[in-house]
Amino acid sequence: KSTMSLTIEDVERLLDQRQLDTASDLTALTALVADGFTKYGNSNTNLWLMFGAILVFFMQAGFAMLEVGMVNIKNTKNILIKNVFDASIGALCWWILGFGIAAGTSNSTAGFIGTDTFMLDVPMSGKSGWLFQWAFAATAATIVSGAVAERVTFGCYIVYSIVLTSFIYPVVVHWGWNGGWGGAWRSTDLLFGCGVTDFAGSGVVHLTGAVAALVGAIIIGPRIGRFDEGIKLPQQSVIFQTLGTLILWMGWYGFNGCSTLMLAGLSSSGLFDFSDVAAHTMVTTTISAATCCLATTALTALMSPDKVIDIGAANNGILAGLVSITAGCSSVEPEGAFVIGLIGSFWYLAGVAFLEKMKIDDVVGAVPVHGFCGIWGVIAPGLFTSSEQYANAYYSSRADKCAGIFYGGSGDMLAANLVFILAVIGWTGVLSTVLFLGCKFTIGVRVSTEVEENGMDDSKHGGKVFSATPVPTQEV
Repeated sequence: KSTMSLTIEDVERLLDQRQLDTASDLTALTALVADGFTKYGNSNTNLWLMFGAILVFFMQAGFAMLEVGMVNIKNTKNILIKNVFDASIGALCWWILGFGIAAGTSNSTAGFIGTDTFMLDVPMSGKSGWLFQWAFAATAATIVSGAVAERVTFGCYIVYSIVLTSFIYPVVVHWGWNGGWGGAWRSTDLLFGCGVTDFAGSGVVHLTGAVAALVGAIIIGPRIGRFDEGIKLPQQSVIFQTLGTLILWMGWYGFNGCSTLMLAGLSSSGLFDFSDVAAHTMVTTTISAATCCLATTALTALMSPDKVIDIGAANNGILAGLVSITAGCSSVEPEGAFVIGLIGSFWYLAGVAFLEKMKIDDVVGAVPVHGFCGIWGVIAPGLFTSSEQYANAYYSSRADKCAGIFYGGSGDMLAANLVFILAVIGWTGVLSTVLFLGCKFTIGVRVSTEVEENGMDDSKHGGKVFSATPVPTQEV
């Protein structure tokens, strides 16, 4: 019999056929085997989550390279220290407060906020989950730092990083994933009978970070010269930008694939296997990213007067496709992933056009990628989820009802996802507005004109990394 379908009853029967001496021997052996299966499941889960945490944490290197490639060379140290601090501040905030709010026991059946497990008050088996979720929290904060780069004060950066990872983001995590009012893993009181299908965080992580980034960019204002006619602000290196994008793509396999949270384990009905779901998730992630990359590059070239095949469009197209598939990565079919990536390119370009029209300065394109495509990503499962894949990743008992409307679903899951989008925008938008306005009228949100023109490396970080213009060599 296949090991992965072996149950305790099967073990009992097989051992009994060997004519054990006493019933007590059989009971002891059965208990030993059950304990072995449990420990196998625990070790399997811990290893999988630690592997995922490493991949998602490595995305910080991707964000750092992407952002440093897109800013002026005079702000190199400033953007790098912010990326380093995103992980460091996020770790302490997640340990002290954030994880408890996100993953603790709900305050009520309404499931608004977690109330325990603060300062890592969890059993040993829960620490791998803390590590995995911390890497996600650092990602949410980093989305903001890229959008408001090159002009936000360091004090304001510290404040929003602490508040976002300690409170704003953890509350959304609780709503969508950990027993909150929107979660698809609740046993009762499911939103529209399905809960929110946001498997790895198009809404929970990306939309939350993007809304905070949009509010920050509006309140802080654009960089000097950003919207002046005939002026194009310098970008340091498309090489760094591309390297960062490819690192992010690699890390996304941990972000999406490891969000199964385990590969195999033991339940009352026997051993279960999620490795197929993880593999499927990584496949749909790949298809969507690749499709959106090519579509965005082609559309940008068609709209360009000189028909330029732009590497920047290709890079952001990859990221747009990754964000677009993140919510539905486990529950859509490969052809659904293709369509999601294709449509994601239009959402991304609409976001770019929106920012230009409104004269909102987003240095790295965080709002189009994580915001517009984050919204699309949460909508997409309500359209393209198949009952088969939903049954594999979630629950077979409600797979037909909670499939996407293009696959015969009732539309209830789409309704739940739309409500969740509005809730995330409202919650994050209001609190981020209070946060950035509070900073504006107290510690300040924007550096002086002199500091911005000279570069933030000179004012705060001991000087430029290297000169922006070649230095003549001295004759010997």
